Amino acid sequence: MDYREAGVDVEAGRAFVQRIRGMVNSTTRPEVLGNFGGFSGLFQLPAGYREPVLVSGTDGVGTKLKLAQSLDRHDTVGIDLVAMCVNDVLTCGAEPLFFLDYLATGKLNSEQLAAVVEGITTGCRQAGCALLGGETAEMPGFYQAGEYDLAGFCVGIVEKSAILDGSQVQLGDVAIGLASQGVHSNGFSLVRKIVSDRGYDWGDRPGLFNGKRLGDVLLTSTQIYVKPILGALKQGLPIHGMAHITGGGLPENLPRCLGTGQAVKVDPTAWTVPPIFQWLAAAGDVSPAAMFQTFNMGIGFVVIVPADQVALTLQYFAAQDLAASAIGEVIPGAGVVGLPE
Repeated sequence: MDYREAGVDVEAGRAFVQRIRGMVNSTTRPEVLGNFGGFSGLFQLPAGYREPVLVSGTDGVGTKLKLAQSLDRHDTVGIDLVAMCVNDVLTCGAEPLFFLDYLATGKLNSEQLAAVVEGITTGCRQAGCALLGGETAEMPGFYQAGEYDLAGFCVGIVEKSAILDGSQVQLGDVAIGLASQGVHSNGFSLVRKIVSDRGYDWGDRPGLFNGKRLGDVLLTSTQIYVKPILGALKQGLPIHGMAHITGGGLPENLPRCLGTGQAVKVDPTAWTVPPIFQWLAAAGDVSPAAMFQTFNMGIGFVVIVPADQVALTLQYFAAQDLAASAIGEVIPGAGVVGLPE
């Protein structure tokens, strides 16, 4: 016997590494040291920091992968993987520096997984961070044919004095919601249950979607907010807090960027809820409260700014071609108020 008979093709693994070499190199930064393919990735801290603080985040894509594998479309989930990590790191004001991925599968399918890695490198370029390394694990008997799982890890950097930790937020500040690109990468267990239990198919084309397939709308990748937000900080916009709206929606994530004794009064009529959420609510007979507690509902990221800076902030994001709306105000209290209960 040999390893190939056990289901692991070492030569195919080596060929796959060579195939993705160019993709990985396309994400490099000046601080990257050494060559692709070593036992570890080396990264030199950028110059110019007085008290640099490293910021880390890790995440996966969740059961959205089931949809990608069902449709045999793998070009967006890699972007999701990067986005879920870099957007989290960004919330304290950090610039993402490098990213590592872990990709596990039952049997290495070079075409399938190359599309996944291409998405990861696309996400890294959108975030301005280097894909510093990763791991591809072939695990026969653990995953079924055609199945794979993804996890990622990001490291960023921020000046210690510039860390956003909730203490900067003041009563009367305004929450600016930045538009999502759809469901992003949270709530897919509920999405899949709605589609399965109510007799829908990923290939259906509901009228709300202008001829697009339901599955393709749901596979739209997570918005990466790094470059517009870092640009705002460099321009001196006084951002007091930031929240990445992921699983749990606005009610769970928005309070994480506030100070003690603070709440946000949200006006849910301040933005237009995208069609995909309207369809999910109707198709699954999901209550408004459950929708807001599960999905981002069209708001993927929130920045907190002083009331007198709202117009300038909205103008800035419009110039970045990123839809933004003033969605609420910081008030005394706790959590988020004003949403359906």
